[in-house]
Amino acid sequence: MPTELTIQAIHQGGMHFIAGDGDHAVSMDYPLKPGEKGAGLTPLRMLLSSLAVCGGSAVGLLLQRMHQPLTGLTVNARGLRRDEHPTVLTEISLEFVIKGAVDPAVLAKVLNQCEQQLCPVWHMLKAGTPITYCFRVVND
Repeated sequence: MPTELTIQAIHQGGMHFIAGDGDHAVSMDYPLKPGEKGAGLTPLRMLLSSLAVCGGSAVGLLLQRMHQPLTGLTVNARGLRRDEHPTVLTEISLEFVIKGAVDPAVLAKVLNQCEQQLCPVWHMLKAGTPITYCFRVVND
């Protein structure tokens, strides 16, 4: 049976919203002028953040389960946005920076599994937007 997820977005003025599920909330904004600071991430940046966290969480969990000596994990997400409306992301790239003596062959398998099965955000986005990824292992 499907699980229902709900979010409520409450307008704060201008283009600023607080979105939450009742237990947690995030601030999102869309500055109207170039260079203007917003009160939170834009919706597209939040989407990239969701992808980075979803992928990173799955990678970290699997590496730990495979007893890989993971001591740090950073995911850098980059998206290219169209200039004309709708200003959708036309491509996304992810860089996984792994700290510790992690076996690169194991990491490659883990990333493939995350893309194919474990990260629902990745799975949804790749249906409409090309997503590439790479990784670096940095020994402590």
